[in-house]
Amino acid sequence: MADKLARWQELDRLFAGRYRHTQFEQANGRVLDVACGTGRNFRYLESAVEVVGIDISNAMLTHARDELDRLGLDGTVQQMDTQALKLPDDSFDTVISSFSTCTFPDPIAALHEMERVCTPEGEILLLEHSRSDVAPLAWLQDRRAESHYEKNGCRLNHEPRATVEAAGLTVENASTAFFGLVTAIDATLR
Repeated sequence: MADKLARWQELDRLFAGRYRHTQFEQANGRVLDVACGTGRNFRYLESAVEVVGIDISNAMLTHARDELDRLGLDGTVQQMDTQALKLPDDSFDTVISSFSTCTFPDPIAALHEMERVCTPEGEILLLEHSRSDVAPLAWLQDRRAESHYEKNGCRLNHEPRATVEAAGLTVENASTAFFGLVTAIDATLR
């Protein structure tokens, strides 16, 4: 899957690039990219002093390392489980993640870990796909949700804002785009 996602990078940039740019351009200081995949967010971290990308897949991290090198960013990538981060408390100014909470077995646990490693004055920036606010699209997502999860490990009709609130984080700002299929969330610690 990692090679396939890396090949689709240009297509992703055309579709999601503007959303990634808007959501992550002001991520600053020491930035943790949770479930960084092939490193698609790295190019949008213009204010980052240092970038650390983590992912469960070593194959994804191979592409992410190449992306860090290609962009000349100061950073590292590490294989790690999002729900049990092997990182110190309060060690990142900004924690970001894109299109991933829908894939975590326990998204609440993952969000708690993001909160733990974020400094008290830091922020968590998420960009997620979500259940559409257009009835026919939502109906289709609901209808395909179970089979899509079985095949791809992704909750197609995910409600990211509800997940963030259930984790006890404070939603400072949330917006949707593209028929409600894309949600951007800025959250701060409880």
